[in-house]
Amino acid sequence: MERAAWCFVAPALIAIAVFFLLPALAALAISLTDFDLYALASLKNLRFVGLRNYVDLLQTPLFWKALGNTLYFVVVGVPLSIATSLAAAMLLHSKVARFKSFFRTALFAPVVTSLVAVVVIWRYLFHARYGYIDYVLGALGMPKVDWLGDPHWAMFAIIVFSVWKNFGYNMIIFIAGLQSISGDLYAAAKLDGAGNWARFRYITLPMLGPTIVMVSILTTVGYFQVFAEPYVMTEGGPMQSTVTVLYFMYEQGFKWWNIGSASAIAFMLFLLMFSITLLQLKFTRFGEEQ
Repeated sequence: MERAAWCFVAPALIAIAVFFLLPALAALAISLTDFDLYALASLKNLRFVGLRNYVDLLQTPLFWKALGNTLYFVVVGVPLSIATSLAAAMLLHSKVARFKSFFRTALFAPVVTSLVAVVVIWRYLFHARYGYIDYVLGALGMPKVDWLGDPHWAMFAIIVFSVWKNFGYNMIIFIAGLQSISGDLYAAAKLDGAGNWARFRYITLPMLGPTIVMVSILTTVGYFQVFAEPYVMTEGGPMQSTVTVLYFMYEQGFKWWNIGSASAIAFMLFLLMFSITLLQLKFTRFGEEQ
């Protein structure tokens, strides 16, 4: 029986080993070398440098700026994305909602829509002179903002776009979680005089606890790997205010052909994501014990 079980899982394990473990180990080995364009021409030019790539990164100002931009993207974007997706899920799950299937499809559509196609629209919305967002601000008597040209606002504009683009995925997960909560709990709470806020605080949030943890981890990991949005919207500008860690890794690896340095960036990002995920799980368990 045990041998049969191993035979069934062997294809999946082999695929994981070939397409994930081996490339990851190869990247780790490359991060300890000075693999560059000359090494691509001939492996004789390849040298082992140990941890020098990691030390050099810690002494590179642009790396710290990219890390700061990424952390800002995560700290602002993750709570905003979770709150938006949860609010949309509760609205679509409510009994007063109509045309639920239509709105679920419409709100989920940006997730599967081509990024380049929607960027064209959002760049127009954020346009400093002709954009609709600044038109609305002007109509309200508020000063206009150069959303993609001002270093103070560019990353926030990308966060707004990313939340709109991706919140539908979390919304579907929250809807599934809400559907698993028994209606008897709400009925009993309503009989006891609990209002909407009390039912949300003492029933919905606790019952959605595991779902919220899963969504927060998935969203955090995804937002740490942000690359496409700043690449197609601002190309890292203005004044490198939207350069993220993954964008910096891309430039090192595919623009300057510093493959060893790019591999080191990838593993430093992995360690950061792994540490934050462990902290999230630790705080979750601590909260459950209280």
